[in-house]
Amino acid sequence: MDNIEYIKPGEIEKRSFEIISEELEKRGIVLPKEQELITKRAIHTSADFDYADTLCYSENAVEKALELIKNGADIVTDTNMGLSGINKKVLAAFGGEAHCYMAEETIAMEAKERNVTRATVSMEKGLSLKKPVIFAIGNAPTALISLYEQMMNGKRKPDFIIGVPVGFVNVEAAKELFLDTDVPYIINRGRKGGSNIAAAICNALLYIARDNLEEK
Repeated sequence: MDNIEYIKPGEIEKRSFEIISEELEKRGIVLPKEQELITKRAIHTSADFDYADTLCYSENAVEKALELIKNGADIVTDTNMGLSGINKKVLAAFGGEAHCYMAEETIAMEAKERNVTRATVSMEKGLSLKKPVIFAIGNAPTALISLYEQMMNGKRKPDFIIGVPVGFVNVEAAKELFLDTDVPYIINRGRKGGSNIAAAICNALLYIARDNLEEK
């Protein structure tokens, strides 16, 4: 019991981020200022400091994501777990909605008829939205592959990609697809990721957007 810290419930997250900052300093890791809160929230969600090395940001990625949020962008994710983790109240304050189409019966039927994954059909539906869309992919590499193929076939280009699917089959290759495109992204290289990380990155961006608004 000597090692137990007694912290008020409302201060636990604050203390967690203090510990993360201390650990990063001990490891000699200095995060770029504009990326700091996003990477720290991924670490906070996973207790995995590898994200300090593997999270990749396209040029001005955070600035572009914040601009999309400010202009009422929706978020489309590939799991209901990711959907449940996104702070929809903050997103709604900017005029945005969060969507996951994976469990819809019509999506399942079309995927079966076409012999493709539900993630593929879900991403096509996300691309059909008549507003800016941030795609937050935490589980299905086929979602990223579908978005890339649509773009290469002359269809709509994704406005922003959060690409953090987790796993072993096609995961690394799917993430690599967008690294050499002009689509703004936050992508985690390697096998790690997950719906919780996708939601954490979304929330980090939403909280920054909210805080920026409150400061004005």
